[in-house]
Amino acid sequence: MAREQTSVLNALDVAKTQWYHFTAIVIAGMGFFTDAYDLFSITNVTNLLGRIYYTHPGSDKPGILPPNVSMAVNGVALCGTLAGQVFFGWLGDKLGRKKVYGITLALMVISSLASGLSFRNTPKGVISTLCFFRFWLGFGIGGDYPLSATIMSEYANKKTRGAFIAAVFAMQGFGILVGGIVSLPKQADYVWRIILMFGAVPAAMTFYSRAKMPETARYTALVARNAKQAALDMSKVLQVELQADEPTKSFERASNNSFGLFSKEFARRHGLHLLGTCSTWFLLDIAYYSSNLFQKDIYTAVGWLPAAAEMNAINEVYRVARAQVLIALCGTVPGYWFTVAFIDILGRFFIQLMGFFFMTVFMLALAIPYDHWTKKENRVGFLVMYALTFFFANFGPNATTFIVPAEIFPARLRSTCYGLSAAAGKAGAIVGAFGFLYAAQSKDPKKAKEAGYPPGIGMKNTLIMLAVINFVGMLFTFLVPEAKGKSLEEMSRENEEEEGDDPATTASRTVNPV
Repeated sequence: MAREQTSVLNALDVAKTQWYHFTAIVIAGMGFFTDAYDLFSITNVTNLLGRIYYTHPGSDKPGILPPNVSMAVNGVALCGTLAGQVFFGWLGDKLGRKKVYGITLALMVISSLASGLSFRNTPKGVISTLCFFRFWLGFGIGGDYPLSATIMSEYANKKTRGAFIAAVFAMQGFGILVGGIVSLPKQADYVWRIILMFGAVPAAMTFYSRAKMPETARYTALVARNAKQAALDMSKVLQVELQADEPTKSFERASNNSFGLFSKEFARRHGLHLLGTCSTWFLLDIAYYSSNLFQKDIYTAVGWLPAAAEMNAINEVYRVARAQVLIALCGTVPGYWFTVAFIDILGRFFIQLMGFFFMTVFMLALAIPYDHWTKKENRVGFLVMYALTFFFANFGPNATTFIVPAEIFPARLRSTCYGLSAAAGKAGAIVGAFGFLYAAQSKDPKKAKEAGYPPGIGMKNTLIMLAVINFVGMLFTFLVPEAKGKSLEEMSRENEEEEGDDPATTASRTVNPV
């Protein structure tokens, strides 16, 4: 590694925490506030959509979304997110983090507004346009994952890097909370449109700030190979004096670090790491999105919410939103901020292992005595256990799976590998969203048929299955390395050449990037 790079990167690693770090957290974090709001607010309006567009004239029962429509409404944004994570992750390494950062936010603003303006008044017309715009909303959200996490990791110093990335992700908790609060008003038949369109507000508020952010020094120095520009950019925003000479011949020399994503060298160095980040995120999101997207079904199953026929449309939205706010306040939001407080003390590995373990324990505690929790006098206990599941998801793998991929891969492949890891997570979310919808249906064919579904395995067995998935996630955690207190270059081994590689011999080992 050239001296010009080393001086800039070392200065970043030991830089004191400054105001700009907190500014970057807010700018990047508002994207995740919007992400969570947009992805999870749909659970508050699906029942309302069923009542408005699928109630049969003369029927004494409120309408519900047919299974295929419910799957589309709940899952299409997740499909878009998966595609966006892969595409923008790759693009972030090719063009730079800054150049594509604003594109994702603009796409989120436009698609949020368009989702609420879904036109026509026939069920097919409204649902079709809603799904179209929510796919592109998800596409923009997908891009925000690799770019925000990578930017924050590359700005941060090594001492507090975990807390900074976790703080960006913690804004997701506030997004879930506000999604419930916005759904609380009981008036207006077009409340679902207001809920969906509100997602454009926080994204639009930070658009200008994102446009003004400089490219990260690590991308400029390690990928664009302009250490002098990296020093100038960081001197402006971090208020430190950084100097770097013009690139020397050694700066341009090929090294053993030029291998590509599909090379044997990448597989040797980071293959198991990528498998670890992808598998743990995949398994976590099966459980996490199942629990989040179908909260209303779980609450109804244990009798905390009355049957749909006992409420009017707006009152049902209000009750579901109130339940969501309560769980977010008691479990979701505190879990995120416990991670922020302790991740650079306890480490990523310990928190992820602990989180998966307790998610397994509490899922089993809900599932095994499931009939006990359905009794009216025991519902408070159920909600406490359910909130604890969310607490340890967020003071656990939901946060760490977001953090670790931004720390352990080489700079020129960091955004791409992050996008692949996040996309694996969204694949898990899609499995969870679609699978839970069918699996949680009653084993009684009559009850399942009334809702338009084939018989499932029941809520109890579904919760047991989610507990097993969490346990497997705990096992795959052992593939993920600990990054606490280490520089990004140390974790990615981009400084290996300095530790004994001879430039003349390493050039002969170069593998062309893919």
